[in-house]
Amino acid sequence: MAVKSVALVAHDNKKKELVDWVARNQTRFAQLELFATGTTGRLLAESLGRDDIHRLLSGPLGGDQQIGAKIAEGAIDLLVFFWDPLEPQPHDPDIKALLRIAALWNIPVACNSATAEFILTSAYMTDDQYAVPRPDFSYYTDRNLQP
Repeated sequence: MAVKSVALVAHDNKKKELVDWVARNQTRFAQLELFATGTTGRLLAESLGRDDIHRLLSGPLGGDQQIGAKIAEGAIDLLVFFWDPLEPQPHDPDIKALLRIAALWNIPVACNSATAEFILTSAYMTDDQYAVPRPDFSYYTDRNLQP
């Protein structure tokens, strides 16, 4: 059985909302491999009593970029990112880079609990045969550039 992997990220003002949402869906998350940025990962581990969450660095310290790298490597199937639309973030370029990488690699992104609920309850989340289609970038990587 192919285990789906989910990256969980939340800005400070959205951490409680994300933790509460994951706790309400604990049964579904029990079957998933979880990745999270620093503080969010700690709060989730404490709330869920799980020690198997892959905790990366805090977002502003490189955690957003680490999640992006995992997406590019094909290790993430879904990004749940509860970002705060009312609060400017000092690491906004990192956030935009993460969202760009998710769009580039065709990874579904949920930015609020309603969207996350739709994706989490999708039949694709429990379908062992379904994998997110990865784009073919050979036209880009194999291009012939002259020095």
